[in-house]
Amino acid sequence: MAGNDVYNAMGIYVHVPFCIKKCYYCDFVSYVYDREKVQRYLSALAREARFYAGMLTREEKRAATLYIGGGTPTCLATEDLVEIINFIIKHFDLSAVREITVEANPGTVDREKLTALRRAGVNRISIGVQSCSGKHLCNLGRIHTFSQAVEAVETAAEAGFDNIGADLIFGLPGQSTGEWKSCLNAVAGLGLQHISAYGLQIEEGTPLAGKIAAGELSPCDEDDEAEMFTDTMQILRKKGYRHYEISNYALPGRECQHNLGYWRNGHYLGLGPAAHSYLWGARFANESSLGLYEESVNSGSFPILSARSNNQETAMAETVFLGLRLIEGLNLEDFRLRFGKDVESIYGEQVNKLVGDGLLIRRQGRLRLTERGIALGNRVFSEFV
Repeated sequence: MAGNDVYNAMGIYVHVPFCIKKCYYCDFVSYVYDREKVQRYLSALAREARFYAGMLTREEKRAATLYIGGGTPTCLATEDLVEIINFIIKHFDLSAVREITVEANPGTVDREKLTALRRAGVNRISIGVQSCSGKHLCNLGRIHTFSQAVEAVETAAEAGFDNIGADLIFGLPGQSTGEWKSCLNAVAGLGLQHISAYGLQIEEGTPLAGKIAAGELSPCDEDDEAEMFTDTMQILRKKGYRHYEISNYALPGRECQHNLGYWRNGHYLGLGPAAHSYLWGARFANESSLGLYEESVNSGSFPILSARSNNQETAMAETVFLGLRLIEGLNLEDFRLRFGKDVESIYGEQVNKLVGDGLLIRRQGRLRLTERGIALGNRVFSEFV
């Protein structure tokens, strides 16, 4: 691993591929909850963790963060979720871990489960609220109501969590800018420490894409979606949230440390089906099929579906475009220490063009997006891919 402290301790991600019901917009790897499948998954997951623990050095086993995502991790029984946390603690060094996050969906948590997670060491909960409207939640195939989302936030606080986040989606079929602003204000009024707001991605092959193709739903107007993005920045900043990544806002000091590791192009280990890793200068992805994942692990093999070695050129490009997702921008001195070269000696032409177009700015040792660049981020990133 690199010598810079920013990159030393890795993040660990655990993918829980189960849901009560698959949402209409989701193309992530997930299966409808089945107790027997969960038990087979847990057995394979523990074995995969042992594989890596047996080959990582003591230093490499140090973890700065643990993130349990899905799927819907909280659709598992409480004892199963705690089991995952315990065997990660057993096989890796979490003695200096800064953050342990579990994703939760309203309707799959209660006081008992949240209290047990807090006692097991979880110190951050991310709740999938997505929308405040019953109509839009129904169109998305969500199983909860907004009142259940509010209850989940309140219950998490009662269970001892003081770092609670919510995920929201804008640009929904039939959604107005007024509806979005009302929802933002309502969610910001819940006392959350973190809010993520993502524009809807209509993924090919999903039920939502099918409904739009059939004319049952109409996609959000592009100009309205752009206005929603701008409204998000304005409203949440006024509410005291720091805009620290294109889609993420947090109270000062409550930024998601695990995701910061991704955006700073740090190292991470992904466990479970479809999980991705970046270790030893290579990126690799696990089998996405639960059955193939289990079959591989149970035969004594790493369940890797694909792998790609990163040369320095690729690592530099990834570090630039990931770092530019952060509102604070790319730390130019960190880049030089990591690669032994200045950013502009490699990408001077691209940087000068984007600065000239008003999309990037050089300031206080960083290269970062302008306000206009934030809205046109994909155009900027494409210059470095």
